Amino acid sequence: MIEPDTPGPDTPGADTPGPDTQGADTPGADTQGADTPGGGGTVELLNDAERPEAWTLLIDGILQSEVDLGDPRHLEIEYMRRLGHLADLAAPTAMPLRVLHLGGGALTLARYVAATRPGSRQLAVESNATVAALVSQRLPLTRPGRTRPGTGEIAVLVADARAALERLPDGSFDLLVVDVFAGARTPAHLTSVEFTVAGARVLAPSGIYAVNVGDGPPLAHARGRVAAVRSVFAHVCVLAEPAVLRGRRFGNLVAVASDRELPVSGLIRRIAADPFPARLVAGTALDQWVAECAPIVDAHAEPSPAMPPEVFA
Repeated sequence: MIEPDTPGPDTPGADTPGPDTQGADTPGADTQGADTPGGGGTVELLNDAERPEAWTLLIDGILQSEVDLGDPRHLEIEYMRRLGHLADLAAPTAMPLRVLHLGGGALTLARYVAATRPGSRQLAVESNATVAALVSQRLPLTRPGRTRPGTGEIAVLVADARAALERLPDGSFDLLVVDVFAGARTPAHLTSVEFTVAGARVLAPSGIYAVNVGDGPPLAHARGRVAAVRSVFAHVCVLAEPAVLRGRRFGNLVAVASDRELPVSGLIRRIAADPFPARLVAGTALDQWVAECAPIVDAHAEPSPAMPPEVFA
């Protein structure tokens, strides 16, 4: 998902209805967020005519998240499906996980993990206060007299992703998913080796790190991001559609890393069977893909490339 990362107030909040969610039983929206601390742009929720409980979150017309409240196991966006496969393979079936989501959006992946791994403890860091409030009010995890499928212990913190990460305890998560965008670009301070080191610190020794990277030809940014991840973790692979991996068009690449062996064979089987099949690159092939690209570091970091206009067409 494309999640804005404008620094917001450092205020934790549970994503359950409370006094501020009265009258929010019917999702809907079109909410202006420019005047809200930590917000920015026009935030909208659109209903899917074919799936009555499915909703799309947009900021300034840019797709951020898609979530099905009736069936949180349904992941519509292809790269989100790949992250779902990773969550499925991160531990034995149904075993609860401790998951940190940097980039909250509509809590799509958090709801998926809660549905597939009951008892999981999750923290979602969302920097846009308007998005966090709208999702809490209009797409709550619970409603009076009704518990949605896929509910669980999901806390939401409104804060800058890196600032929140640097305050979390060592070894406190089994899975860290980085999916943070300001509009359509990942902020520079979330792309570097130093940021990746901070992420590795909060993972358990067998924890898994995953980051969604948006890039297009010539893939210099994506290669620098992957090089940064490889400088920190012992095992790394990249998942993306072949045309994106070859630099033929703009798209999403998911980099997965750990200091333990990754579930490569399981990921290959699953992403090959998706509606839009993806490839997994690891080992020598990943060496060749990264080539001589240097890891991104804080001193030279830049935001990820802007999506070309045709992506929004």
